[in-house]
Amino acid sequence: MPMEFINQNILLISLVVVSGLSLLWPLFSRPSGNGVSPAEATQLINREDAHVLDVREVDEFAAGHLPDSVNIPVTKLAERVGELDKFKDKPVIVCCASGMRSSKACGELKKHGFDKLYNLSGGVDAWVGAGYPIKKGGKRK
Repeated sequence: MPMEFINQNILLISLVVVSGLSLLWPLFSRPSGNGVSPAEATQLINREDAHVLDVREVDEFAAGHLPDSVNIPVTKLAERVGELDKFKDKPVIVCCASGMRSSKACGELKKHGFDKLYNLSGGVDAWVGAGYPIKKGGKRK
C-alpha cells in the first residue's frame, strides 16, 4: 500500500522534497564574512572605525558608493590585497551591488589573514534603499 501511494504521487513527493531542501540550503551555504545590515554597518563605521571596501568595478563605484570607501574590484583583489594590509586588525565592511561579489571577496580576504570581515547584506542597493548617503564620481583607491 505505501509503495502504491508513492508511485501514484511521485511528482507531489518530489516537489515536497525539493521544497524542503531549498528551505535548508541557506543553512549550508553560508557566505564568507558576517552579514550586516546598512544600520549595523553604520554602527561599525561610527563606533569601531570600520573601513569600507567596495569590490565593484570602477565604473559602478563612480556611479555611487559609500562615503570614504576604497575601491578594489573583486577581479583584482588577489593581486592588490597588499594595499589593505594596514586594515588587517580593524573591522572591514565589504560591499558590492547586491552582496554576491562581496561574499567572494570576504573569502579571499580571510585567506590573507583578515579576521574582522563583514559583508554588507544586500550591498550598495540595500544601502541606498535604506536611505543612506552615497557619493558619486571619482575613484578612490
